[in-house]
Amino acid sequence: MTPLGDEWIVGRDHELALLSRLVDALTTGRSGALLMTGGPGAGKSALLDAAARMARRSGVRVLRCRGSEGESGLPFAGLHQLLRPFLDLAEGLPARQRAALLGVFGLDDGTPTVSDPLLTSLGALTLLSDVAEHGPLLLVIDDTHWLDLGTLDVLAFMARRLEGEPVAVLLAARDTAVPAQLDRQVDRLTIEPLDAAAAGRLLDHQPRPPAGRARSRVLEQAAGVPLALVELARAVARDPAAAHEDTLPLTDRLEAIFAADLPELPPATRELLLFAAAAESAELPVILSAVGDRATPDDWLPAERAGLVRVDADRVRFRHPLIRSAVYRAATYTERHTAHRALADVLVGDPDRRAWHHAAAASGVDEEAARELDDSAARAQRRGGYAAAATALERAARLSPDPTVRAGRLVRAATMAMYAGHPRWVGELSAQVATLTDEPALLAEASLRAGWALAVTTRFAGSLGFLLPVAEAAVDEDPVLTLDALATATTPAYNSGAPEHRQKILRIAERVPPQEDEIGRLWALAGCDPVRNRARALAMFARAWTDPLAEPGARPELDLPLARMVVLGGTAWVLDETAEAIRLLGAAMDHLRRSPTSGANATVAQALALALYESGSWTEARAALDEAYGLAAEGGLENVVVGAPVLRATLLALRGDTEEARAAVQRAVHGIDLPNCRSLQVRTHYALGAAALAEGDHAAAYDRFRAVYTRQPEPEPLHFHASDYYLADLVAAAVRTGRAEDARLVLDTTRRRLAEGETSARLTVIVHRADALLAEPDDAERHFTAALADPAGDRWPFERAQVRLDYAEWLRRRRRAVEARPMLAAALEVFERLGTRPWTDRTRAELRAAGVTPASPPAGSADSLAELTPQQLQIARLAAAGLTNREIGERIFLSPRTVGFHLYRIFPKLGITSRAQLRDALPEPGE
Repeated sequence: MTPLGDEWIVGRDHELALLSRLVDALTTGRSGALLMTGGPGAGKSALLDAAARMARRSGVRVLRCRGSEGESGLPFAGLHQLLRPFLDLAEGLPARQRAALLGVFGLDDGTPTVSDPLLTSLGALTLLSDVAEHGPLLLVIDDTHWLDLGTLDVLAFMARRLEGEPVAVLLAARDTAVPAQLDRQVDRLTIEPLDAAAAGRLLDHQPRPPAGRARSRVLEQAAGVPLALVELARAVARDPAAAHEDTLPLTDRLEAIFAADLPELPPATRELLLFAAAAESAELPVILSAVGDRATPDDWLPAERAGLVRVDADRVRFRHPLIRSAVYRAATYTERHTAHRALADVLVGDPDRRAWHHAAAASGVDEEAARELDDSAARAQRRGGYAAAATALERAARLSPDPTVRAGRLVRAATMAMYAGHPRWVGELSAQVATLTDEPALLAEASLRAGWALAVTTRFAGSLGFLLPVAEAAVDEDPVLTLDALATATTPAYNSGAPEHRQKILRIAERVPPQEDEIGRLWALAGCDPVRNRARALAMFARAWTDPLAEPGARPELDLPLARMVVLGGTAWVLDETAEAIRLLGAAMDHLRRSPTSGANATVAQALALALYESGSWTEARAALDEAYGLAAEGGLENVVVGAPVLRATLLALRGDTEEARAAVQRAVHGIDLPNCRSLQVRTHYALGAAALAEGDHAAAYDRFRAVYTRQPEPEPLHFHASDYYLADLVAAAVRTGRAEDARLVLDTTRRRLAEGETSARLTVIVHRADALLAEPDDAERHFTAALADPAGDRWPFERAQVRLDYAEWLRRRRRAVEARPMLAAALEVFERLGTRPWTDRTRAELRAAGVTPASPPAGSADSLAELTPQQLQIARLAAAGLTNREIGERIFLSPRTVGFHLYRIFPKLGITSRAQLRDALPEPGE
């Protein structure tokens, strides 16, 4: 039992110690973020209060906000509640940040602006950073699960960027409703039920603790939930006979306990409580205005004495959200509707909240109320509040009397939810459309949304079950729709790897006559069979890409259409036109960062990361992976949430961090059905095989690489595209473990299959390397020479360096050390630049065996750069270019203080002491 002010918290010593450490760290300038989760009544709010008291005693300022179920559809309502005490300081923000932040609250100067969620988030972060200049801040946020999605996105953004700020965030949410934005972003503390001893002590501290049979019944039924213990003890004290009933009130009946005092309250007090419950707002003036002369401020006193609410200045708060629910449910249907109508009448200047109260007051369907919500959705969309728009449209659909209109609003809601990056929600909305209408256009659009929703998870077969019927049905009547559906379907078909889906896509595509825009067909051809369709796809690619990419900062109308850039970038990647893929996908990301479409951002960022990895830009690839993962975790895009860590694990393995790589893979694929996600399955095998190879365990490496092909008499690739890139690694491990014949079977079968189409320069090199490793001694050199003959191979530097190392080893074993030395020197330069310690060590050993003492790696170059995180490298380069901390922060969405914090840590890693030395300490990008 821990004393805190005038309250006692029982059985939470561990939790309180963690909170104390969080506050102590904050007083020394260290940031932190912690999310407490637990069931209703677990004591999360009491712990938040305790942390706030600790902070205040330590001189830390506390900002608080609480989520509200009624305001969860209002964009940025929670953020406004949190920042309201300091909004007057927003005048000191950079102009774009100020306009974005104040604009979402409707507090701008009225100048039309384009919503920018990243600038809004950055503005909130910078504002808090400015406030923290005068002392550390603790943000205490209760009922996070009821916050609006815009606020959740901002909180997730800030939680990832607190490093270096004297700001900590402490949140609480129900364990069954943890917001996706925070699920993987913030350390979590689970608030478990109290053990039997602590539960007994809590009962003993009640004013009238139960005894005997009543005590055992309360302990049994409460099951360690503090709120249930307290409220059941009160119930038994009020009515001792309740202890003899079959069951004591729990769950829904426990909520009714909170309303037990209501009949004894004066009518005016009960009406005030109902209006406060209906408003779900802490604004006392609004509630009093709606009630009118039927109550006065003094009528709150009985409710305060009963412990139901707390009234402070112009705010009123229920002691617990369940009290609000109990008050609301205890009222009659007529009473609730009267309250909502009265609240709507006083909210004349707030059309969004007015629309929601009109909707709550509606009896059955009501087109007028639906139109008000429709208008509210349009306003939210203009402000960038896509999630709020989807919520409003979903409610408007329920109020719509016409089933076709209802279906149309649901489709629009699904579209808004898609833009907001919430696939599960999109699926739920789309599923309702088929029950409401037979309108082909609406059904087709709903199926496209449902297909997208599943495509970004790992339920690829389900996605294709929506998309392919739409594509097939529209071939004759709407070929444009068919190509759109096929383009969407190709991505899950690629990720699935199942041949039947790809074959069906290609069959349907062949039935579509030529169209003015062939981008959908291009992606279908390349994404479903990049070898057989390579020549045709490259010709189409050349025709499609006729305009140059706009320079950064150019007017959007001069850029290629965004969707076109994304599809062309994906096509270039799958065809091994890696440099073009990086340019196109990089340009697409520049566009997407200016819009709140987290779903698209995440998938494009992951594709860009793959291209950067293959091109040898590993630091940039890590930065893209971090961006992809953060966006995907917020939106629930499972394919990226799994795929990004797998690629990150591959980079760890190649750099020798093998244990961390294995742990990352294990965390990423936990609970994933990999056989139905063959692209992920193959990449997982490679990551684990690379880890084994880095440790010199060639047998384990072979087993992993061999698993990317089947064990049939004529082995087939597990994934039609991804598997073949690991063919040479399979052969190299086989040669070292006496499994050359098995590897030869795989190689011969693969060579015959690839001969049916046209291979890229990259794949040609890989096959030549495999041939060289398996060839007879007198025949190997021609394959090594062929592998190195095409200068295009330099586009994939790690793979080219592996060929040079293998060739040099072959030369040295034949006493041709002089010829081996330049090969080894070239390979060593690449391995050192990429930081691949196992390959670097192996190459240095070969150089020594060839009679060369390799120079030590230059200080402050590859090794020191490898110590920098992708974000630190980006900051260092921007600072070297002359940007100020504030300008850097605006560019990469950090506060100026955090930029300074990173520079403070960057200097010693680079062996420098001042900003002026950065330019000389950093290599040019791409070196």
